[in-house]
Amino acid sequence: MRIEKGSRLVMIGDSITDCGRAQPVGEGGGLGTGYVMFVEAVLGAARPDLAIRVTNVGTSGNTVRDLAARWQRDVLDLAPGWLSVLIGINDVWRQFDCPRCPEIHVALDEYERTLDDLVGRARPGLKGLILMTPYFIEPDREEPMRARMDRYGAAVRKLAARHDAILVDTQAAFDEVLAVCHPMTLAGDRVHPNPTGHMILARAFLKAVGFAW
Repeated sequence: MRIEKGSRLVMIGDSITDCGRAQPVGEGGGLGTGYVMFVEAVLGAARPDLAIRVTNVGTSGNTVRDLAARWQRDVLDLAPGWLSVLIGINDVWRQFDCPRCPEIHVALDEYERTLDDLVGRARPGLKGLILMTPYFIEPDREEPMRARMDRYGAAVRKLAARHDAILVDTQAAFDEVLAVCHPMTLAGDRVHPNPTGHMILARAFLKAVGFAW
């Protein structure tokens, strides 16, 4: 297990991370109902000796621009030992569900540049950084939104190498299950997972940080 005993793990992102978490900071019973809750529950059940403090600061609807606006308050001021970032789904999605609103689209170069700056600012104060790729729960890699999401995921992979971060390939985790399941069994809109989908995210996260199932 790579996260040390007594660490504070801050998890930031969009609605996938948020999942109804408490405001202004989600902790304890206020972690929401998604993968963050599952991560904390598994660690608490299997490794209570580690006493890892999990903090959820996901905010529904966020893009990387929104993370930039609240990075000081929700990351740097909390001074975590470990930081996990899952962002990019809305950056891509708005290009498809709001095609006539270019002002809210986040192009790949802006996404990569902004995320690079944010994690670069946080990295010196961290013991560990975890970058999770955005995903689309769609097995057809030629489907336009899936293809674009994969490009944003590739940017996250590049940044993980640049900043010595642990990479969680969420798309690969979903693809493994999609080999035998229809997307609708995991998410009606192919973005917001049901509990099984959130457990897939939690399992991928825990495997990446060396948790032994």
